[in-house]
Amino acid sequence: MSLSNDHLLEALAQSRRTTQAGCSAAEWEMRVELAACYRLIAHFRMTDWIYNHISAAIPGEPDHYLVNAFGLMYEEVSASNLVKVDIQGRLVDDVPYDVNPAAFVIHGALHQARPDAVCVLHTHTAAGVAVSTQVEGLLPISQHALRFHDRVAYHAFEGIALDLDEQRRLIEDVGDKKVLILRNHGLLTMGTSVSNAFKEMFFLERACQIQVAALAGNRPLTLPSADTCEHTARQFDNDASFLQGRDWRALLRLLDRTDPSYKQ
Repeated sequence: MSLSNDHLLEALAQSRRTTQAGCSAAEWEMRVELAACYRLIAHFRMTDWIYNHISAAIPGEPDHYLVNAFGLMYEEVSASNLVKVDIQGRLVDDVPYDVNPAAFVIHGALHQARPDAVCVLHTHTAAGVAVSTQVEGLLPISQHALRFHDRVAYHAFEGIALDLDEQRRLIEDVGDKKVLILRNHGLLTMGTSVSNAFKEMFFLERACQIQVAALAGNRPLTLPSADTCEHTARQFDNDASFLQGRDWRALLRLLDRTDPSYKQ
């Protein structure tokens, strides 16, 4: 169903009165986490207006996922107005929303092929697209980039992601990695949680920004040794046990100070 702006906002207001009562505690918690991720992507200016997607698997509901309603800016996304879809991106509930069909050509394929991909996050930032066009891909020139040393997959550009036949090649290219650079297109991260996918995207984006800035300086670059690159990447692999989610809780406090409506 296609809605006018007024009707979309009216439907979203109604959803705030009904959704929490109509879903499990686990689903509601996932809705709040995913809505927070949308708001943080907006806060750090990684959006493409109403386009792009962040999807998350619903605990206890195989092949059911949450994604943004098509037509909303990321700062308008909240727990109650996220849309439940199946692996093909079809609406599960009878709700008056649209879903962008491109959402699950990429997201559906990755969720289905990678059960560990609880959350799939995709962006089209200027720095991310710029690096995706560079033949060498992500260079090991910063501490942020070394987080992803030998941990990035690449997928060739095949046009706007509307062709289901591309899914097979996408899955083959990503393999077992959780970070994907889509050539001439953008960045994608997967995580075992929403917070993990966001964290990977934030630092991947920062690494791309640094690379664009460094190359713009038109001066020779220093590269760490291969051993140092792998050592640093392994240090980052182990940082989750050290931080114990403190970074994500700090980000949620930021949202709570600025606009806690993501929880509604």
